[in-house]
Amino acid sequence: MKISKKKFVYLISPNKIKRSFYKDLDEILKLKKVSFFQLRLKGASFKKKIFIGKKIKKICKKNKTKFLINDDVLLARYLNSDGCHLGQKDMKILKARKILKKKIIGITCHNSLALAKLATKNKADYLAFGAFYHSKTKKTKFKANLSLLKKITKITKTPIVAIGGINSNNYKKLLLNKANFLAISGYIWNNKKLKPIEAIKKLK
Repeated sequence: MKISKKKFVYLISPNKIKRSFYKDLDEILKLKKVSFFQLRLKGASFKKKIFIGKKIKKICKKNKTKFLINDDVLLARYLNSDGCHLGQKDMKILKARKILKKKIIGITCHNSLALAKLATKNKADYLAFGAFYHSKTKKTKFKANLSLLKKITKITKTPIVAIGGINSNNYKKLLLNKANFLAISGYIWNNKKLKPIEAIKKLK
């Protein structure tokens, strides 16, 4: 997996897709800051996810951004997306690998070195850690800190994704501590002060 210093954003979808979303997404991806876009829709039907996913896939392809699906390996296969992100309660990576073959599979490791070692052993394409900061997007069960990043980078060369409450005030600390990608959602889509395109421009 290529790591670009400029394209450090791992953008996660809002949970509700508004009409204006597709245009906003296209504008954001044109800025060439986003390496991955993850579709994460909780509570939507499979049919609705397919409808939304097909539209997003076109926008991602046009802008050379990897399109990933959250949690759902079968949806990822159906949409022929670039890969899938798996939490600890989702399908096991070895089973997912048989279905998705050489596609990207990322694993949530919370704040655990043991989970990171296991995911690395099972050849995950990236490891996601967090929450580093307070997040309004998702309930925070696990807290990660900067010293964890230092430990992780000593034991594995697998790319690291930091997640949780990341915004324009705190993102640089994570990059300086060797996070390869920053998973961001609320700061872009639910920002009360800035439009999505303005919010992402602040991440330089």
